Amino acid sequence: MEKIYEAEVTTIAGRNGHAKSSDGLLDIDIRFPKEMGGAGDATNPEQLFAAAWSACFGTSVTIAAGIEKVKIGEVLVTAKIGVLHDSGNYDLGAHLLVKINDVDYDTAKKLVEATKSICSYSKATKGNINAIYEVVSD
Repeated sequence: MEKIYEAEVTTIAGRNGHAKSSDGLLDIDIRFPKEMGGAGDATNPEQLFAAAWSACFGTSVTIAAGIEKVKIGEVLVTAKIGVLHDSGNYDLGAHLLVKINDVDYDTAKKLVEATKSICSYSKATKGNINAIYEVVSD
């Protein structure tokens, strides 16, 4: 595959530090969340990962709909990324809630299934973390 884009971000001091992208568009403090003993006064890696995955998945739903020739409305994706702990080991879990306006539940479910093989983040995490995909409606 040909690389068409590469993001470059440098962090200093890990989870209690700062992250900055090479283009300067991302320039943020990072902190442990309160639930993990931190101040909770800045974003954390899990929030950034959730934002990236939900954005990618939402765009990929639109691509899947185009492939399937299904007209859809607005797509809303909420990604919940959990930090899991067991006997000194840490892992991540994911729960993506997907709402696709202007289609019925069965169509939305088929599109979400198709999207899992399109979204780069879903493909990268497949088999590596427990990911739940849930179709939601109003």
